[in-house]
Amino acid sequence: MNEVIINEVSNILNIKPKQIEAVIKLLSEGATIPFIARYRKEVTGYLNEDEIRTIHESYDYQVNLADRKENVIKLIDEKKMLTDEIKQAILACTKISEVDNIYEPFKEERKTKGTEAIKLGLEPLANLIMKFPKENKDVLAKPFLTDKVKTIDEAITNAGYIIADKINTNIAFRDYITENTKKFGFVETKVKKNAEDENKLYEIYYNFKEKISKIKSYQVLAINRATKEKVITYNIENDHNRMIDYLKSKILGNKEFPLRSDYEIFIEDAYKRLMFPSIERNIKSELFDKASQDGIKEFGINLENLLLTPPIKEAVVLGFDPAFRTGCKLAVVSPQGSVLEIGVIYPHEPKNDKDGSEKKLLELIKKHNVSIIAIGNGTASRESESFVAEVIKKNNLDTKFVIVSEAGASVYSASELAKKEFPDYSVEQRSAVSIARRLQDALSELVKIDPKSIGIGLYQHDLKPKELDEELDYVVSKIVNQVGVNINNASESLLSHVSGLDKKAIKGILEYKNEKGKIVERKELEKIKGINSHVYEQCAGFLRVLEGNNPLDKTNIHPEDYELVNNIIKDINFDLSLIGKEEGKEILDKIDDKLILNKYNISEDKLNMIKENLISGIIDPRSEIKKVTLKGDVLSIDDLEEGMELEGTVRNVLPFGAFIDIGLHDDALLHISKMSKEFVSHPNEILKVGDIIQVYVSDIDKEKQRVGLSLIK
Repeated sequence: MNEVIINEVSNILNIKPKQIEAVIKLLSEGATIPFIARYRKEVTGYLNEDEIRTIHESYDYQVNLADRKENVIKLIDEKKMLTDEIKQAILACTKISEVDNIYEPFKEERKTKGTEAIKLGLEPLANLIMKFPKENKDVLAKPFLTDKVKTIDEAITNAGYIIADKINTNIAFRDYITENTKKFGFVETKVKKNAEDENKLYEIYYNFKEKISKIKSYQVLAINRATKEKVITYNIENDHNRMIDYLKSKILGNKEFPLRSDYEIFIEDAYKRLMFPSIERNIKSELFDKASQDGIKEFGINLENLLLTPPIKEAVVLGFDPAFRTGCKLAVVSPQGSVLEIGVIYPHEPKNDKDGSEKKLLELIKKHNVSIIAIGNGTASRESESFVAEVIKKNNLDTKFVIVSEAGASVYSASELAKKEFPDYSVEQRSAVSIARRLQDALSELVKIDPKSIGIGLYQHDLKPKELDEELDYVVSKIVNQVGVNINNASESLLSHVSGLDKKAIKGILEYKNEKGKIVERKELEKIKGINSHVYEQCAGFLRVLEGNNPLDKTNIHPEDYELVNNIIKDINFDLSLIGKEEGKEILDKIDDKLILNKYNISEDKLNMIKENLISGIIDPRSEIKKVTLKGDVLSIDDLEEGMELEGTVRNVLPFGAFIDIGLHDDALLHISKMSKEFVSHPNEILKVGDIIQVYVSDIDKEKQRVGLSLIK
């Protein structure tokens, strides 16, 4: 462990060095972030998952930064161009990109005019010119004429290229112009001639100008995409004449000498040909890096909220995958997620078999006592909603229905995982099952789908793929372990995110369950192939055994604490059968905490954790849904009027607003400016994915089929 780096991370994150050292040590020993956050709180000083991850990333980054500084200093020194100024500038960098920016002018990946001029033997002439000589160009350049450099002008021009290279590598000049451009410069875009943008997706950027210091991340991502698609040109602009004058004043001052006008040309060439294009690339890269980081963060926040969608327990759900020509696929799913029956009906064009469809739907509802119908929000969704609402009303059924986002359901349904799970079902039938299960338990179903396919990101295909995958994998792992996994009905996908489990251990668990039928105790895990003592330590607390031999196995209490817990409950006459019951809570509320703390020398936090688990039994951070929202009166944009009050579900939260499902084919936009009369810096201050909210229609564009919403009446 590097003490210097630990102190550096401590200063950056404002976290004590001892906490950082503890985290790095635990991680180096193979502990996972979820395990450290839940079961090693006292060691880390009660850091949560996000703080632990930030420490891990920051420490690794500082190690890589130190290595990069060392390598760049070595590379520049090998070129015999390292000065104390350059070395100190590199050592002062706080980002790897800053080190790379310094190194960029020293790279020799390709020939430059300056390097070619040096080969012509003109570097001594360039050095003479940089001393502001009193001789004229004829006198200075004549000794350097050769069969390859035949004229005075040719010699002076090529010497100027060498001087331009030297100006370009001046750290102070590059820093000043970079910072000035960031502070006063602009991002400017123009539409290209013959640009193909049929739906005018990028119309706002056809003639766009914004200060670099004020441009939003989503604008940068949109500009990058529009540039890649050759719809616009994208430039960084600044007062170039003022920057050139700055260089002239710094390099030449008020000096008068015969070659001053030539030197001014060299300076202008250095700026326009070398320095500014390089700085422009660096600024564009920094803007994209920040935009990508922000986009990835947005994606992670939305995914976390989506995965925390409260489950609907103890309900038989009918998944309804709408379609026109091929019919609506139906799947009845038990409260445990098993498929009870599948079917298909044709209530819409072209068959229009409403009577037959109603008969079949009623048959399934009554046969299986269906509580809720989950209707996918894809093609024919609104027509299906209308049909279902009519059937329920006509037959006076107690069944409810709700629209469910089916984003990603088709991806899952065609996947190898879905084929393995339901080999005899069609893609559409699997989709209906997925829609039903997504309502029952979003977490268990969504872990089977690549998060990039579930419609909650912003320009996700333009974000850095490696960093995006890492963020989304972290979020899924974080939530899966926070919620916990019922080991006896967990899918391979769900198990793959459990702390400590690898492919070998997961295979062992699945094979063991196939052989034994079910796992009845956590300690059985130690017998499973692929689970050694370390793996068991990391995973046991996150795998629940419901209705097993040991009631503690359904709690978040780790087996390493079972002996302690058994001693405590013996002291207070608490029976494990009382876990999660009111009678047990009454006993625990009356115990003398101080007595137990002193006897067992444990922290108050540890005791509170034990009591909380004994009182609750199963602790789930997802709250119960109190009601399922039903609404079937909004079927098309023609039904809307400005000022109309509606209920909607938040599907996506982005920096500029949120997309709300109000019952139309496409989600409506709730712009950030219409969320509150007070200033809102980001929509996630007010909304999160999955929220059910009351909104008002603020504007309707029937031509573009767009609806604007407001939270302000």
